[in-house]
Amino acid sequence: MSGNVSEGKKGTFAVSLTNYLDSGCIVAGASGLTLWAAEFGLDSFAVGLLGAVSANAFGSAFGALIGGHLADKFGRKFIYTYNMLVYILGVAIIMLAMNFPMLLIGFLVTGLSVGAGVPASWTYISEMADPKTRARNIGISQFAWSCGPAIIFTLGIIVSPLGLLGNRLLFLSLLIVAVVAWTLQRRLDESKDWEEEQAKLKQSGAKTAHPFKHAFSNIVNVKSILFLVGVYMFWNLVAGAMGFFMPFVYETVGGLTNTQANLLQAVLWILTAAATYYGFAKFGDRVSHRWLFLAGAAMAVASWIVLTYVGMSWAGLWTFVILWGISAGIGAQAFYALWSTELFPTQYRGGVQGIMFFLVRGSAGIWSIIFPVILANLGFTVAGTIMIILLAISLLIGVAWTPNTRGRTLDEITKERYGNLESAANQDIAYFK
Repeated sequence: MSGNVSEGKKGTFAVSLTNYLDSGCIVAGASGLTLWAAEFGLDSFAVGLLGAVSANAFGSAFGALIGGHLADKFGRKFIYTYNMLVYILGVAIIMLAMNFPMLLIGFLVTGLSVGAGVPASWTYISEMADPKTRARNIGISQFAWSCGPAIIFTLGIIVSPLGLLGNRLLFLSLLIVAVVAWTLQRRLDESKDWEEEQAKLKQSGAKTAHPFKHAFSNIVNVKSILFLVGVYMFWNLVAGAMGFFMPFVYETVGGLTNTQANLLQAVLWILTAAATYYGFAKFGDRVSHRWLFLAGAAMAVASWIVLTYVGMSWAGLWTFVILWGISAGIGAQAFYALWSTELFPTQYRGGVQGIMFFLVRGSAGIWSIIFPVILANLGFTVAGTIMIILLAISLLIGVAWTPNTRGRTLDEITKERYGNLESAANQDIAYFK
């Protein structure tokens, strides 16, 4: 990290707005899903398709694949200069949607923009952070990600009497924040780590290879990708379905009203935001990553056991909300954002993140189509049991292979793991302990 503390703080705040807009557009769509379905007469497949192309799944998956490579090739700032304009276009289309195809296009455009911004945002924050506060800065960005649903669901409660118009107003609020984010982010300094890496490449005469070549060129990268995708993908299959379909589940399975469903989600995300700030951001640089991850992952598993087998009584619902809300703040999402920026060299850090994000959100896209069908045909108990299994797999992978990166500079981590990058293909991954 070559940037000073003030640059890191300024960049963290500006870039964190990307995370707010990411989660915000997902839950804005989720909170009005039953309203859109009623307005356009959508069946379960059409509902699943909306989730699949959104920022929750395929849209962001393909966006990340493109954006990660561009962030490595042209710079982190390049993404901020242009990408937010695409987001503004997407939410404007959704806000003005008059039919299902228009709504679908809006979800897709927004999803592509969100995905393109994620690798650049997490990479920028990590590269500009002091090694002693890297988890804190990532935690702040994840706090913003958690605030998106908390604020949008709260606004959803306020505008719920307006019906579909209220949901359109939620997307208007996102459009306004996106304009502010674009104004701030285009003024950011470029990542000093990226500039130094480009200077080295220019001096040596080498060209930046495509991330596909780097990602699978040596055993260190392959095992890191398998570890990170394993931790994040299995957790995100559950979280992704929750982010888009949970109000729908509350209303169709639990018999709650739209206002009650949004209230539960608002409280859940307020707890997640609090746990992210007071848990991950405060202690991520101080305590064992393995034990902190274990605490969050175990609470996630317990929450779905309660919801699936205790049922959707108010006691069961509030227990679920409390357990999952806290777990999401200190669990796989925050640790993936941290570890994915630490375990790869600067020259292809963004590109490899894009590949992993593509795999994770792409799998969520497939699950977004399957989940409503399972829910409708096999029932909630079967769907919930599958969720428990997925969360347990993420827990086991994360606890077994937690990387030892806390308090170390990105250069130190890279040198220990890779040594001479040109000979990395001959290395093993004894780094995971």
